[in-house]
Amino acid sequence: MSGIRRQAPAPDAEEGRFRRWWRGSKRWTRYWFLRLMRQKSSPKNLAAACALGMFIGSMPIMPFQSVVVIALAFVMRVNKLAAWLATCYSNAATMVPFYYFLFLVGKTVMPFGDVAFDPKHLEMTQLIDAGWQVFAVMFAGGFVFGVPATILTYFLTLFVVRRYRRRRAVRMLRNRSSH
Repeated sequence: MSGIRRQAPAPDAEEGRFRRWWRGSKRWTRYWFLRLMRQKSSPKNLAAACALGMFIGSMPIMPFQSVVVIALAFVMRVNKLAAWLATCYSNAATMVPFYYFLFLVGKTVMPFGDVAFDPKHLEMTQLIDAGWQVFAVMFAGGFVFGVPATILTYFLTLFVVRRYRRRRAVRMLRNRSSH
């Protein structure tokens, strides 16, 4: 066997990669948090938008959730960016465990006997082809998870936005008075 053998990265290199990833993730999260907090919408509007995004994100409609949430945000006249951002917890990277969670929750609500979860067939068309029962179970799970999560998201977002804006206003007043 000829050729160059690759060695596993040293633990320090792995740790450095993780730290860079973690730092980048924190920066990305902070950027979007501040962008959301600085929207010109009212706190209630932002809270409603985030609640809408949370609910749509809990539905097993992965390829369509962005379109659906933006359309509903237009209809409900809530902040489109906030609604879209709130769906981002449900994405391609979290799809398999999240859909499995929805399946388990849905199975307790709609106990169909022969319905099985197949992580290889999670696209919308594949879910429907597998039978409406699988999609119905996951949709029920999304609804059961989504309703309380939506309510919690509304009040938590309302609290966070009001608190952030109040603290920012105080900070700006202090900066003005010191100059």
